Amino acid sequence: MAFVEPVGRGRDACAATLTFDAAQAILAAHATPLGVETVPLAKAGRRVLAEAIYARIDSPRYDAAAMDGFAVREHDLRAGLRQFRVVGSSYPALPWAEQLGPGETVRIMTGAAVPKGADRVVVRELVRGTPDGIELHGELSTRRHIRARGSDMAKGDLVLAAGRTLDPRALLVAAAADVGSVQVRRRPRVRLLTSGDELVAPGLAADTPHQLPDSLSEAILLMTRQYGGIPLGSRRVRDVLTDIEVAAAAALGDCDVLVMAGGASNGDRDFAKHGLMPLGLELCFADVAIKPGKPVWYGRIGNRHVLGLPGNPTAAMTIARLFLAPLLCALGGGRFATGLKWTQMPLLTTMAEIGSRETFLCAELDGRGVHIIERQSASAQWTLARANALVRGPAGHPALVAGDIVSMLGF
Repeated sequence: MAFVEPVGRGRDACAATLTFDAAQAILAAHATPLGVETVPLAKAGRRVLAEAIYARIDSPRYDAAAMDGFAVREHDLRAGLRQFRVVGSSYPALPWAEQLGPGETVRIMTGAAVPKGADRVVVRELVRGTPDGIELHGELSTRRHIRARGSDMAKGDLVLAAGRTLDPRALLVAAAADVGSVQVRRRPRVRLLTSGDELVAPGLAADTPHQLPDSLSEAILLMTRQYGGIPLGSRRVRDVLTDIEVAAAAALGDCDVLVMAGGASNGDRDFAKHGLMPLGLELCFADVAIKPGKPVWYGRIGNRHVLGLPGNPTAAMTIARLFLAPLLCALGGGRFATGLKWTQMPLLTTMAEIGSRETFLCAELDGRGVHIIERQSASAQWTLARANALVRGPAGHPALVAGDIVSMLGF
């Protein structure tokens, strides 16, 4: 889908008309899952299943004791027998393999196989020892305390459907099904280019009066990991058209997603999009009627995804949360919406009237509600230490007071 620059747009105009929802729909349409690979179960955590998992064994594999106690015959209990002769013991890895006869009992541990002929486990709290064996006392439960073979899952049962994320609970089920490797969706590989003549590695800015620490790169790479991507690394490039083209060409060699931070607007040295045009960039959208982050853009170079972030730190992090996170979720085989779980929360403070652009405000979330952080700024950085939520303010929305309900996204 090619992008055509609107005729007559001035270099300094603010003519973005594409809405946030429309931009999200375009991005979601392009965010189709990547390929499939087989990985050991030990490496499959947080991956998305590409194929369903079926149980390879019964669970339990045999009739098993659900409690520590003594295995007996129900027939003996119904006949009024209360004293039994202990003839053996059964453990999970060492079952008692003989047939249980009348008046006999086997000491049994939780998970151990129930001996042949036994159909009840009497919990040990109801048993006391005698010189010849055991004696039952107290009122017996109606429960048999036996887990029947295959009562949890039977061999061949569908236990995890394709599309399921292998969270800790799902990993447990896969392992219980005796699955050693799984087919999963490939994780998106991400490279980051940050443009800006003024940027240096953190720790070096104090040595010169006009340099700034690159505060975005490590943060964006960490967010990549949080939403299922594989960060391949980052590189700082000068605001030079040919430098951006060369760096991008190298980055595209092994990534699925190229993130461009900085150079997204229409300034004299904003070359992020122009530097990629010789490489075949097709813009799908550029400039969205939101605040902060209006200059966000997205395109494709062949089967590679390219997302452009503004250079201002809070704006860049906001856009990464709103666009990069769902993109990575979908490319990794999950749902696009998984990256944007909006919830409704009450305001703890006031919220000013929203202007002509949809606005995303940094906020603090606690157990009672959400607090809008004062002095919102696209270029602020310290604010992000407090911000753990984004509040969505629709364009033209009137001012709100404490107690009013807002849409909130974890940040």
